[in-house]
Amino acid sequence: MPRGGARNRSGPQPDPQSGRSERRNYTLTALPSEGYQDDSPKFPLRGRGDDETRKFARREQQVWAEAWKTPQACAWSMEPWRWPVVAEYCRLKAAVEFDPTASAALVAQLHRYRDQIGLTPAGLRENGWAIAKDEVSQKRQERADQPEPETTPRARRLRG
Repeated sequence: MPRGGARNRSGPQPDPQSGRSERRNYTLTALPSEGYQDDSPKFPLRGRGDDETRKFARREQQVWAEAWKTPQACAWSMEPWRWPVVAEYCRLKAAVEFDPTASAALVAQLHRYRDQIGLTPAGLRENGWAIAKDEVSQKRQERADQPEPETTPRARRLRG
C-alpha cells in the first residue's frame, strides 16, 4: 500500500504569485473571459428513442451547448479526450434536474464532475487554469462612462 506523497487537494494550493511557484515555473493557463466562440462539437454519448427520453436528450443538448460557451471550453477544445467527461457531466446535470428526488450521492457526483472539468474555482486550479480579466472592455466601459469634452468654438477658445 502506498504511503505519503502528494495527493489531490492535500495541503495549500500553489499560489502562482509566490516566489516558490516562480522558481518551480508554476503558471496558470489563461482562459479568455468571453468564453469559447466556436461551435460546440457533436454530443459524444448515445441516447435512447422513447418520448420521455427525447425531452431528456434535448435538455442534455442544451446543457452541452451552455457548457461549450464557458471559458473552460477553450481548454476542452484542445483536449478531445475530455469531451466524454463533459458529456457525462451534461447527462448527470440533466438527470438531476429531471428527477426531483435525486439522491444526495448524485448531486455530490455532479459537483465532482464540475471540479474535474474545471467549472469550479477549485477545478480551475486543479487543471492549472485561470480566467483572464478582460481589461480592454473595462477600459472601454470607463471611457464610455466619461462625458464627452465640449468641442464648440467657444469651448475651444476658452481652453487656451
